[in-house]
Amino acid sequence: MQRTFFEWVIFFIQNNWQQFLSGTIITLFISLTGTIAGFLIGLLVALVKNMSKEHKGMKVLDIFFSIYIAVFRGTPMIVQSMVIYYGSSQVFGLNLSPIGAALFIVSINTGAYMSEIIRGGIDSIDKGQFEAAQAIGMTNFQMMKDIIFPQMFRNVLPSIGNEFIINIKDTSVLNVISVTELFFISKSVAGTYSRYYEVFIITSVIYFFLTFTLSAILKMVEKKIDGPQNFEFLDEQEGKV
Repeated sequence: MQRTFFEWVIFFIQNNWQQFLSGTIITLFISLTGTIAGFLIGLLVALVKNMSKEHKGMKVLDIFFSIYIAVFRGTPMIVQSMVIYYGSSQVFGLNLSPIGAALFIVSINTGAYMSEIIRGGIDSIDKGQFEAAQAIGMTNFQMMKDIIFPQMFRNVLPSIGNEFIINIKDTSVLNVISVTELFFISKSVAGTYSRYYEVFIITSVIYFFLTFTLSAILKMVEKKIDGPQNFEFLDEQEGKV
């Protein structure tokens, strides 16, 4: 039976929505987990590199992390996926599951980018605040936790959100190690019926919906963190009450 474009789209949605949903959930799980883990890795790397400026004994760690950042920012994630997934088995004898390997790959890849984002966020804080914290006797940990980190986090929040969006799209490369994310599912469904155009139109809409919705949520979060923009107006309103 000959079908039009829209009939094929409706057919795939009606008959394969569960596969698309499963792939979308796995994509979100990997990208969200990888972004959170990557942020923690990036935070650790940025703090160590920042502390190494004052403590010469941490120079070796500084060099190690500099190499780590250069390697993972300088090579594509699809190549990293192949090297880590197959290399872990052939070289180290580890049998990683595709999902486990995917989480590890996305996390360390994101960590390399996050470390530079966080370093930039720390550098954006006025140096006078560092000096003031030291002048009142705060330890480096207290200064970072109570003064620097809250300001840095707000400054880098848009970049963190951008990394999350990039990870949602970049999980598609993980199909090379058989991770059943959205792209892998779409390719399987399209291959079954030899209808690639209609299937990947649906896939494009799903990716766009995920990224557009996330962008809107992040903007709301940023506005919430920023608080009211016109405090004078609020004071006047409270005075009238």
